[in-house]
Amino acid sequence: MTALFALATSLLWGLADFGGGLLTRRIPALTVVVVSQTIAVAVLGAVVIATGGWTEWGPQLWFAVAAGLVGPVAMLAFYKALALGPMGVVSPLGSLGVAVPVGVGLVLGERPGLAQFAGIAVAVAGIVLAGGPELRGAPVQRRAVLLTLLAAFGFGGVMALIAEASSSLTGLFLALFVQRVTNVAAGGAALFVSVRRGGRALPEAPGAEGPDAEGTATEGTAAEGSGDGGMRYGMGVVRAALPALAFVGLADVAANGTYSMAAQNGPVTVAAVLSSVYPVVTALAARAVLKERLRGVQAAGAGLALVGTVLLAS
Repeated sequence: MTALFALATSLLWGLADFGGGLLTRRIPALTVVVVSQTIAVAVLGAVVIATGGWTEWGPQLWFAVAAGLVGPVAMLAFYKALALGPMGVVSPLGSLGVAVPVGVGLVLGERPGLAQFAGIAVAVAGIVLAGGPELRGAPVQRRAVLLTLLAAFGFGGVMALIAEASSSLTGLFLALFVQRVTNVAAGGAALFVSVRRGGRALPEAPGAEGPDAEGTATEGTAAEGSGDGGMRYGMGVVRAALPALAFVGLADVAANGTYSMAAQNGPVTVAAVLSSVYPVVTALAARAVLKERLRGVQAAGAGLALVGTVLLAS
């Protein structure tokens, strides 16, 4: 069961990352995070009420609060690192956070067998290669590497924390609800600060920033892209994207849930590595939907990840 839950986690996280990546091409990243997580809060709140999950309230929920605070920080660091690029380095490095839950499992006394240790090594190598690391080209900024490592260990920290936040299914619903409420509070605060500093919360209308030949704002489309017109356009884009935002938020929640169940039903070391195969899912989704061609190193990485999965599942 551990392998099945963990692989379901990778599938859900991979699809959520793919969907989130597409959405951030049209909508500011912070807005994607806040809106998608707000939808998840509404759904989880209904689930908690229907299942009586509030009766599981206890001190273990502080782990969920901590996960809710760490998650947005990790996500923002990851988006910033992607902006600094190159993505071919940032994306694979982001999966190295698996070291955190694996380390926790080893500290707690877990001792995987020889085949599983081999599976961990092979799977981690495959995960990194599946991102298509750029081994040549422009040098990577030190800041991009540091932000990526911060994001990676933040993601790993969330995995370790959420696994400790509950011991029953109804308790898991409550823990995920608390985590998401904290996510929305932290992300909303960051969005507010960003807007106060001149950032955007909504997409800009086409041509809103388009200067003419003399350096002044063009008439027509540009004028309509400012003020109330620009706000109506931005709100329209967000409303149209609500189904996709809901999918991203709920898939991320479900992934946290299946990971927690995987970690509680078997070795954390195995659950963590199998749950981190999601970069392969994201790459395959890009291939299927966007017709992106896999580079040789990505195909090799996907194959290694599958070999590692078989060894771990054994």
